[in-house]
Amino acid sequence: MELDKIRSLSDEDLKAEEKKSAEQLFRIRFSKSLGKTEGIKNIRSLKIDIARFKTVARERELAAAKGGK
Repeated sequence: MELDKIRSLSDEDLKAEEKKSAEQLFRIRFSKSLGKTEGIKNIRSLKIDIARFKTVARERELAAAKGGK
């Protein structure tokens, strides 16, 4: 997912997308351990998306803390 789209999400949607991506990553890793090779190419993009979700959430948290002082 692109960064502009991620930044336009609400806080609830951001958490939901992060959770969904983390679950997909878990399922792919689990199926990989069973010997299936479907979706292995998606691991890298899912990890990057999760990092982006967490980064945007942290940016918002810091902005709220800075604005509150």
